[in-house]
Amino acid sequence: MPDLELKVTVIKELTPSIKMFELVSAVGGELPPFQAGAHINVRTCDGLIRSYSLANDPAERDRYVTAVLREPEGAGGSKWMHDELKVGDLLTSSEPLQDFALDEGAGLSILLAGGIGITPLMAMGYRLRAQRLPYHLHYCTKAPEDTAFMDEVKALFGDDLTFYHDGGDPSKGINLEETFATPPDGAHLYFCGPAGLINAAQAATAHWPEGKVHFELFASARTEEEVAEIAARAGADQAFEIELAQSGQTLTVPADKSILDVLLDSGFGVPYACEEGWCGACTTDLVAGKAEHRDEVLSDAEKAANTKIQVCISRALPGEKLVLDL
Repeated sequence: MPDLELKVTVIKELTPSIKMFELVSAVGGELPPFQAGAHINVRTCDGLIRSYSLANDPAERDRYVTAVLREPEGAGGSKWMHDELKVGDLLTSSEPLQDFALDEGAGLSILLAGGIGITPLMAMGYRLRAQRLPYHLHYCTKAPEDTAFMDEVKALFGDDLTFYHDGGDPSKGINLEETFATPPDGAHLYFCGPAGLINAAQAATAHWPEGKVHFELFASARTEEEVAEIAARAGADQAFEIELAQSGQTLTVPADKSILDVLLDSGFGVPYACEEGWCGACTTDLVAGKAEHRDEVLSDAEKAANTKIQVCISRALPGEKLVLDL
């Protein structure tokens, strides 16, 4: 997939910590189409690759709109976007990628946003409204002044909208157990936001039917204990082989490298971003072999099916050779 050269045409401060960026083609003309829930992988000046969801109407072909939360403790992508990027600047991104798809056959689409998690849900709202499909948005922030896209959200969702401002105390915000106690017939739930909201929403909807709950992470939602467990498992890693099904080439993945490292070192341009197993950018079809799935992207059912793998973090089970659809 070729890279895109984009030009920044608008930068707007939505809240004290969130900026909106409007991007157009640097050479003019239409941009590649995108679906609601899609994102682009942006390459920063330091060579980092970061994923940013698209917030505007998918029917638009002349621009991409995204919003970025400045994270002072992050790896640098959001700080670069906030502090260095200016109107008129050029940047490189992937074409739109889809890991958070909207099921337009749902009887009802329920959207739950926490803070910056509103970004992909905006695009879903535009698509649902255009198709005249039923939907409702639950939007959680600390306060009105911390609510990105406030006016646009009100105009887009109208009466199908509930705000929750908790002042920074989640116990004073949405009651997830009560709100999602009974899954409406045919409903699908989509949620996106900080790790605390993701974990709480997953727990509150664990009883929902398989395949009806969808979420996207903007950062890892693992607890400190889970991070320590992953690190301990990594300490016992062994080398293994991967086979690339399309060429028959076999490569060895050393104990101290990931599948992604080896693929990139061998000249394969695999999409990637977080390199920690939570963004889904490096999802690759798994043709054969049993994987040890260490990611936060695949559902339990998908991991059991063993047909996809996050090559940035997951590995082969001992004694297994993985065959990738590359």
